[in-house]
Amino acid sequence: MDRIATPDVVAAAPDASTARQDSTIAIAVFVAFAAALVVLFRFPPVLDYANHYARIWLLSGGIGEQPFPEIYAIDWNRTFTNVGIDLLATWLGPFIGADRLARALLFLAIVLPPLGAIALHRALFGGRHYWQIAILSLGWCATMTGGFINFQIGLGMALFFACADLRLQRGNRTMLFAWRLAAGLLLTVMHIFSLGFYMAIVCGLEFSWRFDILRSRAGITSLAGRLALAIGACVLPPLALYLRTAALPSDGGSGLGLVWNDGVVLIVLNLLSAVSTYVPAVDVVLVLPLILISTRAARAGDIRIHAGLAVAACGLLLLSCVSPRHMLGTGWISWRFPIMTALVAMAMVCPFANLTRRQALLLALVVNLAVFGRTGWIGWNWWLAQKDVAAVETVLKKVPAGAAVLPLGHEPVAISDLAHSSRHFAWGLDTFRHLPTLAVPLSHAFVPTLFTAKGKQPLSVLPPWSEIAVPEGNLPPIGVLSCPSMMREYRNYAPYLSDWRRRFDFVLVANADVPDYYVGNIMPAGLTLIEDAGFAKLYAIDKTMQEDPPPIGAGCAPAS
Repeated sequence: MDRIATPDVVAAAPDASTARQDSTIAIAVFVAFAAALVVLFRFPPVLDYANHYARIWLLSGGIGEQPFPEIYAIDWNRTFTNVGIDLLATWLGPFIGADRLARALLFLAIVLPPLGAIALHRALFGGRHYWQIAILSLGWCATMTGGFINFQIGLGMALFFACADLRLQRGNRTMLFAWRLAAGLLLTVMHIFSLGFYMAIVCGLEFSWRFDILRSRAGITSLAGRLALAIGACVLPPLALYLRTAALPSDGGSGLGLVWNDGVVLIVLNLLSAVSTYVPAVDVVLVLPLILISTRAARAGDIRIHAGLAVAACGLLLLSCVSPRHMLGTGWISWRFPIMTALVAMAMVCPFANLTRRQALLLALVVNLAVFGRTGWIGWNWWLAQKDVAAVETVLKKVPAGAAVLPLGHEPVAISDLAHSSRHFAWGLDTFRHLPTLAVPLSHAFVPTLFTAKGKQPLSVLPPWSEIAVPEGNLPPIGVLSCPSMMREYRNYAPYLSDWRRRFDFVLVANADVPDYYVGNIMPAGLTLIEDAGFAKLYAIDKTMQEDPPPIGAGCAPAS
């Protein structure tokens, strides 16, 4: 039967025959590796990062450069959460520069969640166990590759705050309540989901190490009171901010209305988001050894578990299965809970704490190979994507300041090509859709898909530019320019496509070195190729051309 750790067990001295475990060097190497990746690759294949970079550049002072004073405005009353990196851009960006700040934030988004889980593991179990190296593997997941930077940083903050909470639980309850108020405020500002994560961890820690607390009415009453106070302290800050701001995200035509994972396969794929990056099959293979380690330890009875956090992990797992994919203009909500579940699950267990020297070396070898194998896989994909980034930068040099750029893309026939593995992540989602937004900092040009969602970003678009802007945008395929039925479909959440010849000056096509599924390499008349950089192509729009629309159904069939 699995042993459940108690504080007495944690404090006990190890047996003389037990090998010493030290994870410090591996953790330091991982942090250095992540820092090197961020330094070497300015725009990695991280979905939302380029879009965040452009907004960080504007908030760091770029909004004062022409033509942006007439295009964008900053309004902090638009939102009360999901603005952590926006605040830092406003406060620190003018001093250290947008590029350094953006890279630092990306680095924190990678390392803070696993480091926070490691800190919590050490606070619970003491020592520097090799299992803590395995936790580093969670630095790479779908929310990280998706570029959910506020969310990722918020997860790390929640875990570190939980470590402080664990210490304060042994002291004055008034001070603990005040700490939770402060933590709730900071986490709400960073990302509302990180506050929910913190609340789940805190409730698990209050539950204590064993289930014995549920065996008496007095224990249950005491637990209920502590949980009520904890939840109350955490809920007060977002409630106060909401009453002041009264702004929540809404769909706004972004195509992010209510969508569920309505099937067993979709739910399983959703759960895999905790470890998925560019090719999920590769990720599963590299994570499988860590799963085998924990299951083998459980069968051997050499595993310690924090009961309260186990309850919290089960609750997060349930939310992973029942939460919607999209809702209220927010995408991939259901991705948030599997990584939360995984972080808590790995922090709450300590497998193989008592090993001989040979067993400990074998364990260290396995976890290091798994973790750094995944990190090397990430590095390979980041290196692979640099030629695509260079192509976008090349064509943007031809865009004059003040121009309006229409971003489109080629929809590939297949996404299984490992030569282009960096272009897609999770289950076929592209990583390059926001690269055209780099036209904002690099060319001082307008792109309609910069993140400006009310309730999530303080940046807003001024008229008349707001008529051709969306708060959150995809990368429509080039077929929309030739196929009326596709145009009608995409116009629902990309209304800027209407009268595109008059409204835009250039068309930037991404993924252009792969034939489009619908129209191949055919472009409408009135577009002049200005620059062909392979992955990216830039076309100038002839605004004088008055072209009759093609007949219904034209250009809609897949290209042969």
